Amino acid sequence: MRNYMRVLQIAFTYIGTIVGAGFATGREILQFFTQYGHWATLTILLTTGLFIWLGTKIMTISKRIGAQSFEDLNKFLFGEKAGSWISLFMFIILLGVNSIMLAGAGSVFVEHLNLNYQTGLFVTMIGTYFILRKGIQSIMTMNSLVVPMMLTLSVAIVSQTIHTPGATRFLTLTTDHSLPSVWLAPLLYTAFNLVMAMPVLVPLGSQTESARTVKWGGIIGGTGVGFMLMAAHFAMSAHMPGISQYEIPMGSIANQLGWLVQIIYLILIFLEIFSTFVANIYGITLQVQQRTSLSPRVITLGIMVFCYFFSQFGFSSLLSLLYPTFGGLCLLWVLRLTLFGTPQVRDK
Repeated sequence: MRNYMRVLQIAFTYIGTIVGAGFATGREILQFFTQYGHWATLTILLTTGLFIWLGTKIMTISKRIGAQSFEDLNKFLFGEKAGSWISLFMFIILLGVNSIMLAGAGSVFVEHLNLNYQTGLFVTMIGTYFILRKGIQSIMTMNSLVVPMMLTLSVAIVSQTIHTPGATRFLTLTTDHSLPSVWLAPLLYTAFNLVMAMPVLVPLGSQTESARTVKWGGIIGGTGVGFMLMAAHFAMSAHMPGISQYEIPMGSIANQLGWLVQIIYLILIFLEIFSTFVANIYGITLQVQQRTSLSPRVITLGIMVFCYFFSQFGFSSLLSLLYPTFGGLCLLWVLRLTLFGTPQVRDK
C-alpha cells in the first residue's frame, strides 16, 4: 500500500509540475493542438507517449546516478564542461520562467479577485517559502491535493461537452496549417514542458527507493497529462472557431457550467501556477546549494526576491521574450535524452 501511495504521489507531482498557467487557461492547448483540427487527436497521443517515455527516463536516470539536481543530469548527458554551461543557461531561463509564473499569480489576483497585483505576488512567495521548508515531500503532498481536483474538473468538462451539438467536431475540424507545423508542435510542447519539469523530476526520481515505483509513477503521470490535454482539446473543439478569440478559452467553457465550477476553476488556475512555481523554486535551490555553502532557506529567499523584481515587468512581456529563446535549447536537450541509451537500474 505504501508503494501504491508513492506511485500516485510521483504521478500527481509529475502532472502538477507540467500543468501550469498556459495549460490551465487553455492557451497552450489551443496553440499547440486544437488549432490543427482533427490532427490534434493524433498529436496529443504522440505527446502522451513522449511524456510517459521521457518523463520516466529522466527519473530513472536520476535514480541510477544519484543526481541531486538537474545539473548532475546535464553533466551525465552532455559531459562535465558542456553540462555545466547548459545548466547555467537553464538556470537563468528558469529564473525568468519563474518570474513569469509569479507575474501570472499576480495577474489572477488583479483580473479575477479585484485585488492588488503585489498582494498576489506576496501571497505566492510566502506560501512557497513555508511549503518548501519540508522539501520534496511537501511538494508531493500539495500536488496530491491539487491534481485530483484538476482531473475531476477535466471529467466534468468532458461530461458536459458530450451533450453539446459540436461534441464530434474534434474528429472533423480542418486546418490550413502545413503537416510539418502540425507535427512539430507536439515536439516543441513536449520538449519545453519536460525541461521545465526537470528540476523537480530529477530529485523525485533520485529520492525514491524503488525503481518500479519510479517507472509506474512516470507512466501514470504521463497518462494523466495526456488525458487532461485530450479533455481540454475535446471541449475547445466543440466551440471552435469562436473560442479562439478568448484570452482564457477554458474559462469561457467553465462559465457555462455554473457559478460553482467557475469558482473551482479560478482556484485551480492559481493553484496550478502556484504548484509549478513551488516545484521550480525547489529545483533551482538544489542546484545553487551544490555550488554554495548557504542554507536552503536563504537560497530560496534570494531566488524569490530575484523573481519578484523581474515579475514587475508583467506577465505578457516576459512570456514573449523568454519562451522563444528557451525553445531551441529544449529541443536539443530532449533529442539528447531520446538518443541516450535506456539505463539499467536494479529494482528493489
